[in-house]
Amino acid sequence: MSFKKILVLSVFISFLFNCKSEEYVAETPKIIPIPSNLTIHKGYFVLDHGVGISFDDNFKVSGDFLRNYIQNGSDIELDDNSDIQFILDETIENAEGYQLNIEPYQITIRAKTDRGAFYAVQTLRQLLPLEFENRTLSDEQISIPCMTVTDAPQFQYRGMHLDVARHMFSVDFIKQYIDAIAMLKMNTFHWHLTDDQGWRIEIKKFPKLQEIAAYRNETLIGHYSDQPHQFDGKSYGGFYTQDEVKSIVAYAQTRHVTLIPEIELPGHAQAAIAAYPNLGCTGESIDVATKWGVFEDIYCSKDETFEFLEAVLDEVIPLFPSEYIHIGGDEAPKTHWKACAQCQNRIKSEGLKDEHELQNYFITRIERYLNSKGKQIIGWDEILEGGLAPNATVMSWRGTKGAIEAAKQHHNVVMTPTSHCYFDYYQSTNEDEPTAIGGFLPLEKVYHFNPVPSELNTDEAQYILGAQGNLWTEYIPTESQVEYMIFPRILAMSEVVWSQNDTKNYADFTMRVEHFNKRLDALNINYANHLYEVLGNVSKNNNQLEYLLSTVTEGKVIRLTMNGDEPNFESRVYQNPIAIDTTKMIKAAVFHPETNEKLSPTFTKHFNYHKAVGKTITIDKTPHKSYAGSGPDGLLNSISGSDSRYGDKEWLGFWGEDIEITIDLNEEVEIHSIETRFHNGNGQWIYAPEKVKLELDNDLIINNLTLRDSLIISTQFDVNQRSRYVKLRIPNYGIIPDGRQGAGQKAWTFIDEIIIK
Repeated sequence: MSFKKILVLSVFISFLFNCKSEEYVAETPKIIPIPSNLTIHKGYFVLDHGVGISFDDNFKVSGDFLRNYIQNGSDIELDDNSDIQFILDETIENAEGYQLNIEPYQITIRAKTDRGAFYAVQTLRQLLPLEFENRTLSDEQISIPCMTVTDAPQFQYRGMHLDVARHMFSVDFIKQYIDAIAMLKMNTFHWHLTDDQGWRIEIKKFPKLQEIAAYRNETLIGHYSDQPHQFDGKSYGGFYTQDEVKSIVAYAQTRHVTLIPEIELPGHAQAAIAAYPNLGCTGESIDVATKWGVFEDIYCSKDETFEFLEAVLDEVIPLFPSEYIHIGGDEAPKTHWKACAQCQNRIKSEGLKDEHELQNYFITRIERYLNSKGKQIIGWDEILEGGLAPNATVMSWRGTKGAIEAAKQHHNVVMTPTSHCYFDYYQSTNEDEPTAIGGFLPLEKVYHFNPVPSELNTDEAQYILGAQGNLWTEYIPTESQVEYMIFPRILAMSEVVWSQNDTKNYADFTMRVEHFNKRLDALNINYANHLYEVLGNVSKNNNQLEYLLSTVTEGKVIRLTMNGDEPNFESRVYQNPIAIDTTKMIKAAVFHPETNEKLSPTFTKHFNYHKAVGKTITIDKTPHKSYAGSGPDGLLNSISGSDSRYGDKEWLGFWGEDIEITIDLNEEVEIHSIETRFHNGNGQWIYAPEKVKLELDNDLIINNLTLRDSLIISTQFDVNQRSRYVKLRIPNYGIIPDGRQGAGQKAWTFIDEIIIK
């Protein structure tokens, strides 16, 4: 036995005697994602000079990572003995599973593969002091609590996406992004490299992709919904050389992260067509897109285009050892195909029904080529249109319908619906949030995402490979903002795809996030900290609506005012629900109970009390489960939704459906006016109806909605009559027209508070 082990054993024996009859209690480690099973034992392993790490070539990546992490993060000098030992264990069923056993005299990591051992190391990493992350550790002896962790992932695909076509980021930052993925036991980086606004990968055979397609003349200022559009007048662009790509791929392999490149086709091709106009249907010269959206210039289906794409893929394939190449397949308007003689001839010669089947032909032809090179395709759920390519994997983003359809056809699926996985959405109702594309996706909603649709049976569910968080960067120009948008939501996603459902608990998760934020501080990672924000919720008590305030972290105090003043440490402490019985405004904030430090921004809520508040409401259609707000009752709770974020508690969303809303006021009352409003974010497929019909007990009124370029469209009926019932008939806008984002798809209808005065 080594001197170190004798010393540790002596310390442990002394600890036992000193404990006398008191029960040993150790703090439960705050690990993200939470492991399947963790048991704490008595004692500590002491990490100090002379500790050794032992592993063979089976565990080279994980062993090297741990050795470098300890040596680079501290002044501890390691030996080559077996104090920390990696052991090959073929009995572990899951290839990415592991057992981490920490004893007073030894740490053992058992795994079937290097990947499993690597994830054990990431768990061990979270048991070490935060100072290892930024080399500020002053201690030369670290005590690690003894425990056994047995763990394995729930899903095999655990991914994060990053769009570099709209805004691109340095090679060093891409590697840091991969570090974050690996730290959280995720294993896939989906790298979106080409789009209408820029081509970001060097293709040596086609130099104009670097000279022209990689640069746009200017960039849209503000939000796409702002009218009129304004631009910055500055050239923007760049690309990653093949040597840089090789460097990033090699780096990812040292983190057991697989890179999947995305080369968009047949749509989102305007940048490539700007460089080579012959690839389009018209042959006309166009510019790289300077604003966001969906564009009609897509690849033509002529042989010349396929020769180009095959040559591009011939250079892409050797750079990425992954099984998959992502080919996009989304948002491809068929306008030019309908007018193109060559595309129409292709439809006839191949016996196709229409342009949708031409898209299937296009994708299937690319799939055959990639299959011949030993690769599989993965694409957005539009690749289902016109029939699914034989071996394709579907990435379901437009809700779960595509996933269900693909899984029932026994195709593999990766879940990434906008409702739970789009990290470019707003994550707080705080008005100071940076500009985002729209929507509302708070941390809690990500955490409660279940990647397996309930419509699938057990056999079909096995085709759900996992899930992925997506970050599109139209409104994210800096690396710091990338971090802000993904952290902490990536923490929730890591638990969605790794942890077993019976181990998950949101209150416990937020406590672990609060602790994990300190690690992010040490890593100098920017993150959104909304843990201390005030949350509000409406409830009904004996037919009286009440407003409840809360905050997700424990041990904090909420203080509030009702006179318009900013809350401070002397403001009243919130204790009881607030009655919704008059028009009023409250302001509240979270404070530390001991220091009285204000921890949150001020939460402001306006209550516009009216005659229908709390009354009975029915809707003949069920709101879409992804945008159910507070249910139908949320339209009569005196609270209006956000002016910019259609996914909050107050907006109700319906996809492609006419709706009929009936309000029972319980008795006949004098009504002077009825008003409501609709979201009109066309860039997110949301369209206000063109008219609304109002029916009272004795009258019918039709209002036509104008101001079609406004993000929010309000409508008001001036009636001045008595009625008990109020009925609103709201027709859906219909099919989104050509040239618009989501062309050919059903439009969404989003409705807010219905105010009756």
